[in-house]
Amino acid sequence: MIEFIDVSKTYPNGTHALHNINLKIDDGEFVYIVGASGAGKSTFLKLITCEEKPNSGQIIVNGVHLETIKKRNIPYLRRNMGLVFQDFRLIETMNVFDNIAFAMRVVGTREKEIEKRVPFFLKMVGLSHKAKMFPSELSGGEKQRIGLARALINHPKMLIADEPTGNIDPAMSYEMLGMLSEINKHGTTVVMVTHEHVLVREFPHRIVEINNGSIVADSSLMQNPAAAQSAEPSETSEKGGGTDA
Repeated sequence: MIEFIDVSKTYPNGTHALHNINLKIDDGEFVYIVGASGAGKSTFLKLITCEEKPNSGQIIVNGVHLETIKKRNIPYLRRNMGLVFQDFRLIETMNVFDNIAFAMRVVGTREKEIEKRVPFFLKMVGLSHKAKMFPSELSGGEKQRIGLARALINHPKMLIADEPTGNIDPAMSYEMLGMLSEINKHGTTVVMVTHEHVLVREFPHRIVEINNGSIVADSSLMQNPAAAQSAEPSETSEKGGGTDA
């Protein structure tokens, strides 16, 4: 579960990225975060992954208060997150197998388990035949599929995707959204920043629109006005203090 309660973020250069954001994403949801460039979408994700901290308000992810989390606990929080990036972020000196395995080795998984699990995920994304190739030998779509396999390899509770279709062709974009939707059907929470309105229409899920740092639309509230109350800070949340992971 992800909850933002009166969250604001201003960068040192004076840029006001987010203003009094209130939002709740339940376990198992698929949520698109949409908006124009500079609207605050990327900052929203950076707050969830602890790349940034808010200036005010509370952020709760899986019961952990991120505004007060200690640095040493952030890696443990991220173990429950799978991250997919627009620019892939593969390690150029590692082959495909080792790029995926890297995420497992970081958390201390035994090599026997790595040898078993990586081929399964390579097969899932249709790239078993490219296990020994390097990122420079792959297309953009193939790199993104490897990025997805790496994000899922540790069975995260949630998948955070920042413009995952931004650097791949339209056909691969549809394939990527299909895979993300299927992953979501099996219970993984998916939060995806995107500007691809066609894909949003083709793969309908909850849509949250951010404009000038504020939430201006939330399709779940439009479909169910009674749910608007759940978007307000709860009494329990208001009383809750900071908790480390």
